[in-house]
Amino acid sequence: MIKRIFGLLVLLMGLGKLQAQELNARVTVLAPQVSNISKPTIDALQKTIRDFLNNNKFSNESYKPQERIECSFVITINSWDGGSGYTAEAQIQSSRPVFNSSYNSTLLNMSDKNFDFNYLDGSTIDFSDQNYISNISALLTYYAYTIIGMDKDSFSKMGGTPFYKKAQNIINLAQASGNTGWRAADGLRNRFWFNENVLNPIFSELRSFIYSYHLSGLDQLTDNDKGLTQIMAALPALQQMDKQKLGSIFPNVYFASKAEELTNVLSKLNGQERIKAYNMLAEIDPANIGKYEVLKKN
Repeated sequence: MIKRIFGLLVLLMGLGKLQAQELNARVTVLAPQVSNISKPTIDALQKTIRDFLNNNKFSNESYKPQERIECSFVITINSWDGGSGYTAEAQIQSSRPVFNSSYNSTLLNMSDKNFDFNYLDGSTIDFSDQNYISNISALLTYYAYTIIGMDKDSFSKMGGTPFYKKAQNIINLAQASGNTGWRAADGLRNRFWFNENVLNPIFSELRSFIYSYHLSGLDQLTDNDKGLTQIMAALPALQQMDKQKLGSIFPNVYFASKAEELTNVLSKLNGQERIKAYNMLAEIDPANIGKYEVLKKN
């Protein structure tokens, strides 16, 4: 009987390891301009948010510890009402490793100016993907799904769609809360529009490029020049995107985080190919044309 119980415990421990969580999140909470909030309160909030992101499972898939997605949340509190109400903004980043290298490539670098929430000191943040519990829970769950979606898109073509749809469900649940950022009318650079963009067929070329750029491009660079060839082959598809949509939040956020990396990678091309890359990127991403100017130099 004791052996059977011991065997069951070992099995359960093994299942726990197989079901490792998806995120490896670093969380920093700052309040540089808020004088009425104590450091212990900030530290406790920081730990609670980190535990929520790292200890909840957002999919049914198994992640090994080394496969967890590296991400960071820098949350700056702008005001506190002395009770449970916080106004804040956040910078959310995620990255994925490049095969056979120590380099991590940024996938998401998004600023959220409406990261407001209610939180009582000492309480936990509950997770649900079927019900609206609180704005802080909805915010963290939305970004968890979005981070996983971006990661999936870099490993399989359109692989992030199920997670973007989960994020869309969080948006639908949160819209009645009255908090800003969940509705189309809340501005053009918010959570609603980012999710709308990634699920909109208009941006399918960009999502396909993310897959080709990472799996067929960056992941191949350390072995041979095939990766550069694949990246150059993927760029023309982006020229098919509707030029009127280039200012939308998804391409804007993506290229703002990738322009410098793209320039560094494509600088390895010969002179003629660099000029070709520059011309394409200048058309695809005029907002960051200054960074691409390096490609025109010898």
